[in-house]
Amino acid sequence: MFRSRALLRSLAPLGDRVLVRRAAKETQTASGIFLPADKTNDPNEGTVVAVGPGEKDVTGAMHPTTLKSGDMVLLPEYGGHKVKIDDEELFLFRESDILGKFE
Repeated sequence: MFRSRALLRSLAPLGDRVLVRRAAKETQTASGIFLPADKTNDPNEGTVVAVGPGEKDVTGAMHPTTLKSGDMVLLPEYGGHKVKIDDEELFLFRESDILGKFE
């Protein structure tokens, strides 16, 4: 069976980088009012999709990343590198740029 090359495409982060899928934008307030698309902000939380192996320090010792795939994280308002994979927008952050992890 032939598979399209686009369907098999994936991204493995290098170093201490973390690939994150941002949460969906809120389009309705808690009271039920619908917000126009241009007035909604990007959410500041997301789910970790993939992580890099870690980073080496100046002595050559490897420091593995503390996050793992599936973790819910708090993201900075700005930053990250937008990556489009199979019509989905994901964001690449350095682990040190991520503000926190939800327990």
